Amino acid sequence: MSAPRGRVLITGGAGSVGQGLARVLAAEGYRVRVLDLPQCDFSPLEDIAGLDIVRGSITDADALRQAAAGVDAAVHLAALLPPASERDRETTMAVNAGGTAQLVEALARENPRARLVLSSSVCVYGDTGAHGAADDDPPVRVERPTAPLDVYGESKVTAEDIVRQGPLPLVILRISGILVPEVLAFPEAWPFAAEQRIEFVCRDDVIGALAAAVGAEGAQGKTLHVAGGPTWRMRGSDYVERLSEVFGVPADMVPYRDGPASFDWYDAEDAQALLGYQRTPFDAALAMIERALAEAFET
Repeated sequence: MSAPRGRVLITGGAGSVGQGLARVLAAEGYRVRVLDLPQCDFSPLEDIAGLDIVRGSITDADALRQAAAGVDAAVHLAALLPPASERDRETTMAVNAGGTAQLVEALARENPRARLVLSSSVCVYGDTGAHGAADDDPPVRVERPTAPLDVYGESKVTAEDIVRQGPLPLVILRISGILVPEVLAFPEAWPFAAEQRIEFVCRDDVIGALAAAVGAEGAQGKTLHVAGGPTWRMRGSDYVERLSEVFGVPADMVPYRDGPASFDWYDAEDAQALLGYQRTPFDAALAMIERALAEAFET
């Protein structure tokens, strides 16, 4: 392990992405602190040397003061995600936007030079016309105006505005749909239409982008896309067919979304140049799922 490089706070650190990020940052020599709800399972993190755990909500001022103390950077993952985010707009805005504002305040009070990496979403764009887009139409750029379709997207637009207006050095990562290379249940409905363009990304590459954003000098002040890259650019039906083949289930087992959805192809050239995170081609992610399936059947 390299020499200590400072302390990094991960909000939402007990989740799947947060756990992976904690391990990567610790291996890179950072001291890591995670903040998450008291009912979360922190046991997978217990073997990380020097890990500091704060149990509390992102809306809890006392927990935030404890979490922000002495940190040099923070990666803000904590949020209510769909479908839970769509059940109660007031609660979602209080957590995703209000919690962000409280985090900015706590960090600025403790260390106004602490870099804040915000985990945002491509959902901020809303309907980009991906249903009718041709393969040679350009991918979505970060300059595109935001027009979210749901409460979650709205909360992320507001969170982005809050961190931009705050005093902290920042990096905003607009992350596409995440493929978790494990044995998971299929959704009740795919969050996209069969004919629309989609470009998801492997969870490991998301973790890599978040970790790199903590220290990448050229990334400061930028809004960047985190998406899988050229091998992940396909139509919704192609994605479903490939996953269905791996799992050995009919491709029509789960219905597609009825209506516009917030996914497309994304221009991530700047992000890749600065963060170097696109390391998992789509076929490699499928192979990871195949290995997970084989291991599951062996046990």
